[in-house]
This record gives sequence, structure tokens and C-alpha cells, in this order.
Amino acid sequence: MVEKAGNKNRQRVDSIRQLMKERGIDAYIIRSDDFHGSEYVGDYFKCRRYVTGFDGSAGSVVITADEAVLWTDGRYFLQAEEQLKGTGIELYRQGVAGVPDIPAYLSEHVGYGGFIAYDGRTVSVGFRDMIMAAFKDRHVNIIDDIDLVGMIWDDRPAMSAEKLWLLPEKYSGMKTADKLAAVRLAMKEAGADVHLIASLDDIAWIYNIRGGDISYNPVALAYTVIYEDKAVLYINRNIVDTEVAAVLADDNVELRDYDQVYSDLKELHDDSVILVDKATINVALISAINKNTHIVYHDNPSKLLKAVKNPTETDNERKAHLFDGIALTKLIYWLKKNYGSDEFDRGEITEMSVAEKLLDYRKKGEGFIEESFAPIIASGAHGAIVHYEATEETDIPLCRDNFVLMDTGGQYLYGTTDVTRTVALGELTYEQKLNYTAVLRGHLALGAAKFKAGTTGVNLDHLARAPLHRLGLDYNHGTGHGVGYLLNVHEGPNAIRPREKNSSGTAFVPGMITSNEPGVYIAGEYGIRTENMILCRKAMETDMGEFYDFETLTLVPYDVSAILTEKLNEDERCLLNDYHRRVYLMLSPYLEDDEREWLRKATAPV
Repeated sequence: MVEKAGNKNRQRVDSIRQLMKERGIDAYIIRSDDFHGSEYVGDYFKCRRYVTGFDGSAGSVVITADEAVLWTDGRYFLQAEEQLKGTGIELYRQGVAGVPDIPAYLSEHVGYGGFIAYDGRTVSVGFRDMIMAAFKDRHVNIIDDIDLVGMIWDDRPAMSAEKLWLLPEKYSGMKTADKLAAVRLAMKEAGADVHLIASLDDIAWIYNIRGGDISYNPVALAYTVIYEDKAVLYINRNIVDTEVAAVLADDNVELRDYDQVYSDLKELHDDSVILVDKATINVALISAINKNTHIVYHDNPSKLLKAVKNPTETDNERKAHLFDGIALTKLIYWLKKNYGSDEFDRGEITEMSVAEKLLDYRKKGEGFIEESFAPIIASGAHGAIVHYEATEETDIPLCRDNFVLMDTGGQYLYGTTDVTRTVALGELTYEQKLNYTAVLRGHLALGAAKFKAGTTGVNLDHLARAPLHRLGLDYNHGTGHGVGYLLNVHEGPNAIRPREKNSSGTAFVPGMITSNEPGVYIAGEYGIRTENMILCRKAMETDMGEFYDFETLTLVPYDVSAILTEKLNEDERCLLNDYHRRVYLMLSPYLEDDEREWLRKATAPV
């Protein structure tokens, strides 16, 4: 099966090469992005997946006359290695010492006066600038308006056009007019009178709208241009009903056709100053801007505004995590109860059936809309594949005497959830318990952190890794990411990771919601990850300044049967027991008698 799929993708690479040869192109770049710099994209935009067969959310491909290389990050190393078999595409492990990044690779493989090409609608200005910097001492030609994948993709899906809907203020907590006012103030401070936005979650947040054009991310394909006295939303007008249009009009938001943004940018006044975010504005949009218009490069002001949840949003998020905790706790009880049953022994409890069971539980929660990402239910060795997603081909029965790692989330009217629990089924080895305990200890330490205002995620990351480092272990992904409110499950700028990507980092401020998810992955054997959502809040103010801490939003028990309790110090025992006491107090009223009794024992003090 893998070999057959690999041959198909090898042929697609060869077809791209033939088109390159006909056009004199030395290197062709295929990015994962849509026209909006989205992490997850609709089916129309899955060009990299179509060509390579690799379906992780992050990855880029460079095709030359004699090589094809795919870059992806540590979450997907094992998955990409498997999915690229037979394709002739080489895997470059992004971030690993000695592995060149894409600009460096291109500088080595494209000579003076060579031609590099890509579809400029899917390449950010920031990425283009990195390529150009790699050739600063050598001339290179860029063709930025050619979609070679579209030329060979005969059955390409249509662009999504799902109905747009309004998010009422009782959920959003802030009027569109007030959000526009905040954005305009930031524009003025940056010296701009026009602001172009392509990122879909920023647009959805500003206008209090939601859609369904990307699976799991309730956003709509759109651009917007905000002026000092009006705003224009470029969107497929067929998805906007009269009620939504009227509400937007009340805030002086005009609707125009999705593609009209390009022609309108050409008509900007010569003396205009336009603010754009290099990370999410594509090359095609920048190229369309009137050449006499001054461009100011700056993060979208809405990025930080959106990350700091208002009191209505944080109150609602507590409700979302309550409903989510009920669903996942019921599932864990069901797994424990059915381990060793006839159904289990017949292999009928599989990764995919567990995902379906959890979805059924979640659907009973108030305000549930959909999952917030494809569920990761990974048994045994599959747990070592960080972003594993079971398919009909890979689905397996749950393993005996091993872990099942479950990283899942929900989209509720009350907000977005993301939670991971690793559950022991059967007897574990000492090593498995030792590693589970180390992950938990780092997780508890981060959740209990107190820190001074101005602290970034880089300052906190080692708290989560320290117990693993003492064992000579680590994990090849960040410790925490921001989470949207009924938006993208991965949201910046707040993050917890060992090093910054492209900046000095964003300091935590009260209202930011971030994940806390250390893990460890033993290839071919098992994976462990424990994840809660944590809300930054003000803890105290002294003569030394303001200090913050975290409120844990997630309400799901840990698996005490996997813990070496003798490895916990007194503070860690208190943290574990306090959390479990709260979990029982909050969840027990919503459980059946047998579930409640199980939870009482599962959260008993250690």
C-alpha cells in the first residue's frame, strides 16, 4: 500500500519537474499555507500533501531537477519518514543540527542568475525575504506567480464556501466597534492610516464572525482592509446572509468580493501608509499594493488583543473546560472499565472507536460545536508519533500493558479546549512509570509557576523539562502554545518553548491562555504527554513589582496508577492532591453513580 502511494507521489514530483524544465525553473517551492498563512488549511490548498503524500500540518517542499526535499518539525519526524517511503522525497529534519533550512539549501543548489519559483499567494513576505537574504551577494530570479501544482491537479477540490455566522457578545465579551477602535488606535501609534489583514482568525475575532471553511477552525476565507473611518471585508458574498450583512453594516463594514482585494490595493492613495504583518501577508498581496503607498511592517495589533482574553471569555472558558472534563473523564472511566472485557479481547476497542466514543460524550456538552483538531488517540508505539492521527489503514486495537495517549479538544460556544491524558491499560514497566512521573512532575512545576511581569515562555520552559533532563530525556516540540476563543487551537503570540523563533518573545500578561504539555516519546514503544490549559492571572504586587501565576482550566484526572509516588516530593504531592480534589469537586455532580465512585478513588490523595 505504502509503495503504491509512493509511486503515485513520485510521478507527481516528476510532473512538476517537467513543467519546471519547460519554464527554465531551477527550484520550485511548495508551502503548506493557504492564501492567508493558516496553519491548517482547506482541501483546495493541500498542495504539499497532494504532491508528497505527507499530511502533517507543517512542512515545505523544494523540488529541483534532481532532488526533492521536505522539511518538517519534530512533531512529524516519524510520521513523515513513514509517509515519504517510495516517493523519492528526502526528509530534512527541521531544527536538527547540521540540517540546512530552505534558504540555505536554495543558496547551495541554485546558481548565479538561476530561477526560483512559487505561488506567491501561499508564500509570506517574511519567508520571501529570508530567501532573498540568502542570495544577497548573488543575483537570483524569482517567479512568484506560478501554481505548478494546480496545473497537474485535475480533480482539485473547490474552495470552501460555508455559511458565515455571528458570535453574540455574551460569548465574545466585546463589541466589534470596540475591537475596531482598539485596532485603529494601534494603527495610529504605528503611523498607519490603512491596515491590511489576511489572517483568518484575526478577521473572525475583529468582526465577531465565525465560519466553517477550515476543518476544526471556525473561520471563513476572507481579507479585510481597515481604514480610519470604515472597513472592507473581502469575502464570498454568497456565504453572508442579510442578518450578518446588516450587523456588519452597522459598524460601517462594507462587503466586497473575495478577489477584489487585489484591484483595490492598487487603488490606494499615494500618500497612504498601510500596516501589514510579514508573517501572514502573502507576496501576491504585497505586490498588488500601489507602489507609491508607504508600507509599515508590524505584527497585526489584533494578534495581541485577541490573545488577552476578556473577563467574559475567561468565564466562558471555565464552562467549556468543565463540559470537556466531564466528557473525557467519562471516557477514561469507560476505558478502565472495559480493559480486559470480551470486547477488548476481540480487538473491537480501537483508536478510531475511542475517538468516536469521546466525540459522542462531547456532543452532550452544552454549546459543543465540533472538535478543535483531529483527535490523537495513539496506542502503544503510535504514541511516539507526536501528531499521530489514526486512519482506516493505521487504526489498531488498544494495546495491553501499555499506554494510550489521547490528545483531543473541542470547540464550544464557550471557547476552545485542548487536553492530553496518557492512560495506562494493564501493567506498566518501571521505566514507563518513571517516565510518566517525570512528565507529570514537569507539568505540575510549570502549572504552579509564579513569575514577575515581563517573563516570556522561554524563561519558563525549563520548569517542564527539568525532570526529564535529569533522566537524559527530552521532547522535540514546544511546551506550550496559545489557544484561541472558539478559534484556532494554536494561537500566538504567547508560547512556552526552549528558544524563540524570530523575535525576543512575548511576555505573559493576565488573560492569556496557554497549553502546558511536556512529554516523552520512545520510538517503537510508547509516548507520554500530559496537557492542561493554563490562564495567566495576577498573583500579587509588592515593592518588587507585579507577579503572575497560572490558573489551570482543564479538569481531568491524571492516571495515578502510572505514577511512582515515591518520586514525588512533598510540594508535588500537594499540587497533585489539590488538583485532584478540585477535579472531583467540579465533576462529580455531573457523573453517574459508578463513574463518581471510580473518580473518587482515582482522585484520592497519594
